[in-house]
Amino acid sequence: MPNAFAYLMLMIWPVACVVMFRRMGIERAIIWSILGGYLLLPPRAVFDLPLVPDFNKTSIPNLCALACCLWVAKRRVPIWPESRTMKILLILFLAGTIPTVLTNTDPILFYSVFNAEPVSFVTGGLPGLRMLDVLSIASNQAITLIPFVLGRAFLCNRTGLRELILALCVGGLVYSLPALLEIRLSPQINIWVYGFFQHDFGQMMRQGGFRPIVFLPHGLWMAFFFMTAAAAAAVLFRTADHKARPRLLAATAYLFIVLILCKSLGPLTYGLAVVPAILLATPRTQIRIAVLFAGIAVLYPVLRDYGLIPLERILGWAEAINPDRAQSLAYRFENEELLLERAHEKWLFGWGGWGRNLVRDLTTGEIISIPDGEWIIVFGTFGWLGYLSKMGLLAMPIVLLLARARKAADLRIVAALALILAITLIDMLVNAILTPYTWLIAGAVLGFAENPRTREAEAEAGKPSPPKPLMC
Repeated sequence: MPNAFAYLMLMIWPVACVVMFRRMGIERAIIWSILGGYLLLPPRAVFDLPLVPDFNKTSIPNLCALACCLWVAKRRVPIWPESRTMKILLILFLAGTIPTVLTNTDPILFYSVFNAEPVSFVTGGLPGLRMLDVLSIASNQAITLIPFVLGRAFLCNRTGLRELILALCVGGLVYSLPALLEIRLSPQINIWVYGFFQHDFGQMMRQGGFRPIVFLPHGLWMAFFFMTAAAAAAVLFRTADHKARPRLLAATAYLFIVLILCKSLGPLTYGLAVVPAILLATPRTQIRIAVLFAGIAVLYPVLRDYGLIPLERILGWAEAINPDRAQSLAYRFENEELLLERAHEKWLFGWGGWGRNLVRDLTTGEIISIPDGEWIIVFGTFGWLGYLSKMGLLAMPIVLLLARARKAADLRIVAALALILAITLIDMLVNAILTPYTWLIAGAVLGFAENPRTREAEAEAGKPSPPKPLMC
């Protein structure tokens, strides 16, 4: 159980956000309110109040960032994108919960004896959804979208984009210190600070050593963050002057070494693809690669249904690299098959919450399937409607960026952010890693794509608040 300090950190984060908004430019304050909360606040600690969404390390920073933009910085926050497609996706993401609830009002019961009517031998069940759940689910969806809205409104100019990429790099460099300590001593920092361990300790042991976790939900989250940080350092290297380039090249190499030490094959593979692409490919080529990745991610369920994903070949590649990781991947694919079959029973609107989308033993109700990929969780919970709206909100900014890339004078930073966003979509096929800063990136890419010339002109004119010096 989290200790008192864990809950104290959740309570004082709003104060920290107010201080940041008073002392920093709005771009930097938004980024560090959300990214700082993700990196520092305790996982699994939550204020569970009735009739309102949970207040945790994701919702508190999101709400505080929005509130500070409105009442501390006194800035208007536009919600609706310019693109009609994005508006439709946004509405579906929020309002799609209504048909999901209306089609799942019946409870799911488990029986010890079947076909014994009129006598029922009920051993347990899952409740049906109520109209009250519409408000709860829609509120959670709206809180999730706050970084997306703020990123589009305030981080889409040159200042905001650079602040975002700089924050990811600096965050990675600072976070590498506790990560290296845990690699050496074992994952203990969350226990020392917040009084509990947030996951299965056995999963943090690999290759005769340890994977770091610090204050994140899992070691995979940690490795994925360092992959993002290494990519951010590579972007800064490409855009820096000659004096700063040696330091930034060293930072890129250092963060990549930390990524290797995290001992997670997936994020390492992404790093081997993304970092060289940022260093060597042109910005427009990076955007084209990002569009390809995003298209594969969005269409994955269809490709999977029609047998167009070469699962056996993928497992063969994984076996050649690491037999243990191949076995883990095969287990994930097997669970996907079970969950996909379950999802097809309510393919349009999904099964809703309370774990109704999971495959369970018909007698005991025990869960016999483990969802790993974000896509199958969303598809099973909200159906095609929820899946396409969520994946579309993340993928469409990349498509719009490609369509309007010719209007932009400098694509180097936004192209790299689009590539990071696309690789996140690919990772959502095998892991449930969707972070608040991913939504920030998606919003920033969308805002830049909507009107790149205007955004660049604003940045040149200095209308956004100027960044304060920050050494990396």
